Amino acid sequence: MAASAGHLRPGRYLALFALIVIVLYALVFLTGNHKPAPKLGIDLQGGTRVTLTARTPDGGQPTRESLNQARQIIERRVNGIGVGGTEVLLDGNNVVITVPGEQGDQAKSLGKTAKLGFRKVVSAATQPVVPPQTNPPPPATGAPTSGAPTSGAPAATSGAPTSKPGGGGTPGAALAQQQSTTPAAPSSSTPPPSASSQAPATPAPSDGSVDAETAKEIQAAKALRQNPQLIGADGQPNQELVSKAMAALTCAPNAKDPLEGNDDPKLPLVACGDHDTYKYLMEPEFLPGTEIADANSSYNSQNGQWVVNLSFKSEGTKIWADFTTKNVNQQAAFVLDTQVVSAPNIQVAIVDGNTQITGKFTQAEAKDLADILKYGSLPLSFASSDATTVSATLGFASLQAGLIAGGIGLLVVFVYCLFYYRLLGVLTILSLALSGALVFAVLVLLGRWIGYTLDLAGIAGLIIAIGITADSFVIYFERLKDEIREGRTFRSAVPRGWVRARRTILASDGVSFLAAAILYVIAVGDVQGFAFTLGMSTVLDLVVVYLVTHPLVAMVSTSKNAFLSNPRNLGLGAVQQLGSQRKKSASVGRANVKEA
Repeated sequence: MAASAGHLRPGRYLALFALIVIVLYALVFLTGNHKPAPKLGIDLQGGTRVTLTARTPDGGQPTRESLNQARQIIERRVNGIGVGGTEVLLDGNNVVITVPGEQGDQAKSLGKTAKLGFRKVVSAATQPVVPPQTNPPPPATGAPTSGAPTSGAPAATSGAPTSKPGGGGTPGAALAQQQSTTPAAPSSSTPPPSASSQAPATPAPSDGSVDAETAKEIQAAKALRQNPQLIGADGQPNQELVSKAMAALTCAPNAKDPLEGNDDPKLPLVACGDHDTYKYLMEPEFLPGTEIADANSSYNSQNGQWVVNLSFKSEGTKIWADFTTKNVNQQAAFVLDTQVVSAPNIQVAIVDGNTQITGKFTQAEAKDLADILKYGSLPLSFASSDATTVSATLGFASLQAGLIAGGIGLLVVFVYCLFYYRLLGVLTILSLALSGALVFAVLVLLGRWIGYTLDLAGIAGLIIAIGITADSFVIYFERLKDEIREGRTFRSAVPRGWVRARRTILASDGVSFLAAAILYVIAVGDVQGFAFTLGMSTVLDLVVVYLVTHPLVAMVSTSKNAFLSNPRNLGLGAVQQLGSQRKKSASVGRANVKEA
C-alpha cells in the first residue's frame, strides 16, 4: 500500500534540489571566467565554416582510412588554434571545418596538405609575368649553367649572418635567403615573355572535385613538370624540356596549380617560388618533411624577418648534415605543397639538426606554417570548395529567433496549464522555471569542462524538451484525477496517483532518452547537438519531477489552507463531484443489495 502524503516529508526533497542548484551556480560563478554564459556555436555567435574536397592523382575515390587520417590531422591543427567549440567532420569525400568566433580565418589554411620536402636546386628562372616588384631583378647574365648556381647565387650577406658556423649558434644561421635582386638563372632557361603569357595546357580545376577531368589535369602537369628526362644522367638539365615545362607553368598569386600537393618526390620538379617571382628546376627529394621533429615561428631581429625554425629527427639530422656538407654554395629548396617556400644558399655544413625557413613571412603566415608542419602532412591533397563566414549579427538574430520560439512555447504551455489545472498549473510553471535554471547551469558548466557549444539545433532540442517536461506533469495530474474519480480525496489520491504515474513517467522519459542517445551516436554535426540537449533535458526532467513537482503537490494536499486545499482551485472540482456521485451511487447500490 502506498505511503501517505504526510510520510513523504517533501521539505527534504526540496532542500536537496535547492542544494543541487546552489552547488551548480557556485561552480558557475566561481570557476572559469565567472560569467553565467554558455558557449555558443557558429550559428549563434558567428564564425567560419570551410569545406575541403579530397583530390587524388588518379581521380579515384580516396580510401576511408586516408580520409579519417586526414580528419585527425586537421583536427589536431584546429585544436592548435586554441579556439573552443571547433568541429571537424567527414561528409563523403569532404572534410568540414567549423570554427566559431573571430579566429575562423585561420581555418581557411588548415586544409593545406603540408607536404614538405627538401630538394636540390638545379636551375632557376625569373618570372616575367608577375607584376613589377619593389626591387625588380636585373637582367640575367646570359652565361649558360648546367648545375646549381654558384656565381649567380645570392650573396650570403642578404640572409642569416654567417659569423657563426652552421653547427652551433642560431639554428640555420648558415642559410641565406635568396633575394629577388640577385637572379640565379641563365637566360637560356628563362622562357620568353610570349611563352609565359600563354595559358597552361591544362587549366587547374575550379571546384576540387574528384573526377576524371581533375585526374587528367594532374597527369598532364606531372608529364611536363616531373618528366624524368628534365635532368640527364650527368646531372645537367635538358634545356628544351625545362623551357617547355617552365613555359607551361604560370606563377601568379591567384593561379591554381593542379599538381599542388600531388607531386612525386622521386621525380624532378619544376615549380614556382619566392612569392611567384622565380621558377625552379629541382632534383628529386632528398629529405622528406616527415623527418621534422618540431617547428615553431620566431622573429629574427638580425634580418628583420619572421622565420620558421625546424628541428629534425635523428635520421633527418644525418641526411641534412650530409647534404649541407657536400653542397656548400649550392641552393636547397624547401618545397611545401609543390611550391618553393624558400631556396637559400648553403654557406656551411649544418650538423646540429636545426635549420630555418625564411620567406618574407608575416607573423601570422610564419605561425600558420609552423603549426601545419608541427602536426604533420595530410595523406591527401584538398581543394577548398566552400568557405562560408557567418557574421555575429546573423548569429545574434538566430539566437533571438530561437529565444522567441522558446518563449512562445513556454507561454502556450503556461496558458494551457493555468486554464486546465489552475493552482496545479502554477506548480507546473514553477517546476518548469526551476528546470530551466537547472538546465542553464549545466549548459554553462559543460561549455567550460568539455567545450560543449550551444547552437540552433541544441536550442531546438531544449524547446522540444519543454513539452517532454510538461508531459510528465500532465501524466501525474491525470493520474490524480483518475484516483479522485474513484471517490478518493485529494490528500489520499496524491500518494496513490504518484506510484502509478511515476511508472509511466519513467517509461516515457526512458523512450525519449533512448531515442536521443541513438540519434547522438549515429548522427553528426548539428543533429548531435539536438540529440544532446534533448537527452540531457530528459534526464533533468526526472530530477525536477521527483525533487520538486511531487513534493510540492504533496505539500498542497496536506495544507490546512482552505484556498489551497479546495479542489475547485486545483482544477479538480469536476472530477471530485463525479467521484462523489459514483461513491454515492455505489453506496446506494450496496444498500439496495442488503435490503433485497
